[in-house]
Amino acid sequence: MSTLPLPLSFFRLSGTSTRDLPFPSSLKRSSVSFPLIPFRRLELIRSTSGMTISRSFSFVFCSLKAKAAAELVQDTESGIPAVGRSGGGRATEVEHSRTFLEARSEQELLYGIRKELEAKRLPPNIAAGMKELYQNYRNAVFQSGDPSAAETVMSNMAVAFDRILLDVEDPFVFEPYHKALREPFDYHMFVQNYIRPLIDFRNSYIGNLSFFYEIEEKLKQGHNVVLISNHQTEADPAIIALLLEKTNPRISENMIYVAGDRVITDPLCKPFSMGRNLICVYSKRHMYDVPEHVEMKRRANTRSLKEMALLLRDGSKIVWIAPSGGRDRPDPLTEEWYPDSFDSSSVDNMRRLIGRSGAAGHIYPLALLCYDIMPPPPKVEKEIGEKRIMSFHGAGLSVAPKICPSEIAVAGKMSEEAKDTYAQALYKSVTEQYNVLKCAIHGKQGFAASSIGISLSQPWN
Repeated sequence: MSTLPLPLSFFRLSGTSTRDLPFPSSLKRSSVSFPLIPFRRLELIRSTSGMTISRSFSFVFCSLKAKAAAELVQDTESGIPAVGRSGGGRATEVEHSRTFLEARSEQELLYGIRKELEAKRLPPNIAAGMKELYQNYRNAVFQSGDPSAAETVMSNMAVAFDRILLDVEDPFVFEPYHKALREPFDYHMFVQNYIRPLIDFRNSYIGNLSFFYEIEEKLKQGHNVVLISNHQTEADPAIIALLLEKTNPRISENMIYVAGDRVITDPLCKPFSMGRNLICVYSKRHMYDVPEHVEMKRRANTRSLKEMALLLRDGSKIVWIAPSGGRDRPDPLTEEWYPDSFDSSSVDNMRRLIGRSGAAGHIYPLALLCYDIMPPPPKVEKEIGEKRIMSFHGAGLSVAPKICPSEIAVAGKMSEEAKDTYAQALYKSVTEQYNVLKCAIHGKQGFAASSIGISLSQPWN
């Protein structure tokens, strides 16, 4: 058992990576104009022997269209990084530069980016992205007015930079089924602590909390649950987990997310993805970015469907799917945000998967409102490395009664028309819940925005 000085409360983490390359000449020491902030350090034990984690439930996050309910897999001919068979992690981490963990002030932390660039341990594009990430995160956390904002930014960004650098020096490869890395470094808690300061809990709400308890009971009984949802930000998994951590911590900590390949390949995003249980998939929105890789991606997604089927066969799985195929975007004319339309074949794909799992299955419509915290680019971007704008804002999560496919099927069969009708019924429920959350948060109506079928609460108070 060894001890490691880490900033504040990030414990039990596991390997990620870093590669070597240089730094933009524009990023000089003199260009750092932030005031100096002292950095408090904390000794944290890296061994987790004797610690137990409840892992009885799984939560699958899926942002895909049609039949892209799958994972990213390694294709040696294509040269695209991807996967093995059954998630896991590294028991130990490679020795790597401790520049960021040893920083004593904000200026030292930012100068560390230049230092690692000049040492050819950071590529210029990643170094520039890290500086931008720091500035945007700092601005967002300071919006909260929290007197400890400076210390929070310093500690969280020091660990984030350290994890990004480690993944460049020793790149982590996601397997098709990736289990959240909880030791020797706890990536799950790292992500939760990083996103937590961005949520204005005083202006956040959960809709129909009783149904989350109902869902948990069904999971305890060995049933599978699918949540058909909209998708707003890269931080959705952490935001959902944070809103549920007080009331449903077992669900919050044990989710499995079916994630697009971009969040497991973007160097600034990978460490955050490592803290989630994932099934990796190629999103339909990016299926044709590189034409020569289309067939490989399709084969990978087919294998992912099989992996999903195996997981559901065990029962007690909760699957969160965004059948829109990506994040919501504002209307180009009105600039109003709303849930993107659902792809009926994606919804039906999940209906068939849970129906054939051998365990009882249920489908619930779920709405999420959190785009202000980390909005996506206005348009879908082809290149990896999007600009991440952040702000301190309220968020909302709501679930409605389950909708049974049998209520729409004719003579036990789902025609194409019935599939569309079922997807529309789920979308209508999600939209109704979303509008209630919007009135409560953006409309400043608070609890008064509750409706007959949607009761808002703040269980963290």
